[in-house]
Amino acid sequence: MSRVGKKSIVIPQGVDVTVNGQTVQVKGPKGELAEVLNIAVVATLAQGEDGQEVQFTVTQEQDKNERAQWGTARALVANMVEGVTKGFTKKLEVNGVGYRVNLQDRTLVLNVGFSHEVPVELPVGVNAEVETNIITITGASKHDVGSFVDTLRKIRKPEPYKGKGIKYVEETIRRKAGKSQKAGE
Repeated sequence: MSRVGKKSIVIPQGVDVTVNGQTVQVKGPKGELAEVLNIAVVATLAQGEDGQEVQFTVTQEQDKNERAQWGTARALVANMVEGVTKGFTKKLEVNGVGYRVNLQDRTLVLNVGFSHEVPVELPVGVNAEVETNIITITGASKHDVGSFVDTLRKIRKPEPYKGKGIKYVEETIRRKAGKSQKAGE
């Protein structure tokens, strides 16, 4: 049995959840999200002790794949509810001499050591703020925020010798020693 899938999700005040077949829609103060669940998972709205909640079941609890989808579906909907209430935030740090980042309308312009600037368009539902060398990405969808941050990081991954590149703020880059000269030469 899925321990995660068994837990119901309590719907907070100001959030509206609609279940229509396999599609779950969540509306809240930070936005609106929708997700199509796997065929094996059934989501239902029910009245619980703490108010209205979303409960999940599967057709065959003994099937390993269906149990996996059960927990996954519950986690996806829980992330949607958290996203429309609090939102998700990731921070990136740009390190390197002459490395700069500018935000022009909905485009991040990265100057990270190439012979040209790299413009990156912000996806729908994702916002960015730039303070000197820190880029803060926010949005309601955990998937959209995470995948956009990953594409930014791939433009110039941090290198282990000088630490130049785009990295997560909390990330630690393991540094390598550079070339050393032989003694006596």
